[in-house]
Amino acid sequence: MSLTAAEIVIACSAGVFPMAEDRNGPLVWLSPDPRSILPLEQFHVPRRLAQTLRSGRFRFTTDLAFETVIDGCARPDTWISPEIRAAYVDLHRRGIAHSVEAWQGDALAGGLYGVHLGAAFMAESMFHAARDASKAALVALVRHLRRIGVTLCDTQFLTPHLAQFGALEIPRADYLARLRPALELPAPWGPPGPLTATNGSQERPPAPQ
Repeated sequence: MSLTAAEIVIACSAGVFPMAEDRNGPLVWLSPDPRSILPLEQFHVPRRLAQTLRSGRFRFTTDLAFETVIDGCARPDTWISPEIRAAYVDLHRRGIAHSVEAWQGDALAGGLYGVHLGAAFMAESMFHAARDASKAALVALVRHLRRIGVTLCDTQFLTPHLAQFGALEIPRADYLARLRPALELPAPWGPPGPLTATNGSQERPPAPQ
């Protein structure tokens, strides 16, 4: 039986997510302990990236190129199998999975996607075709999540890439305790279209270097 959108929603609501061992490998269900989250109010934009954002190198949108974004994330060594791709595209069509795109002119420079349930966002994967594009898209995502009232941003596993933005690990039990109330809160995503990645009043200043 193929993976379904409904199965992903049920799993994410319980703190579980699917991955494939490789593009053609079997599906596995994971619930890491510890779990990585990105605290939205302590989000940190590195100095050089902040300069890039101010330069206007990228423009940002949401939900205008979801399938292109997930294909960009699906590198040959990725966990995004055709089965997982199909299920997340279905979630997107149902208004549950969303993408954030970074553009240079008319070219897609990078982006990310994830699952949005209530006031929780489960970030799945990101890619870049131009330097800093995925990082810039992450800033645009966080700006959007804060604006719509999301209270929990799940990043699954902690990586050095995420740590520079303030991501941290918490025990799985703590993650589930944060997830349950977040699922009950309304935080409508909004329509497809432009996003911004800059709002000086809400960004934590870069740390001195």
